[in-house]
Amino acid sequence: VQLQASGGGLVQAGGSLRLSCKASGRTLSNYAMGWFRQPPGKEHEFVAAISRSGGSTSYADSVKGRFTVSRDNARNTATLQMNSPKPEDTAVYYCAARRGAGTAVWTGEERYDFWGQGTQVTVSS
Repeated sequence: VQLQASGGGLVQAGGSLRLSCKASGRTLSNYAMGWFRQPPGKEHEFVAAISRSGGSTSYADSVKGRFTVSRDNARNTATLQMNSPKPEDTAVYYCAARRGAGTAVWTGEERYDFWGQGTQVTVSS
């Protein structure tokens, strides 16, 4: 499956931004999805994950209550809604996919087989 992340840009702290991950080549409904990010000068870190069915989600503590992950399998798209972003959310954001069953979610980047190219998100204070 090929993944194309989009929607990044410059946003003010407290605003909102919506990232999308469009899949092609395979039906997204066969894959669990994850969002990761790499802040400047730091390692990749987990942001959010959603199961193949969409019935289970997981979030990093740092974004819980502010970010929402969702998916629309009919449109082959996964989404990360970022509300009330903070300057420390500034990073390159990546979507990732792996074959999954049912309600399983994965938070480790080593568990994912397919990655999008990344989209830059910059949050100004």
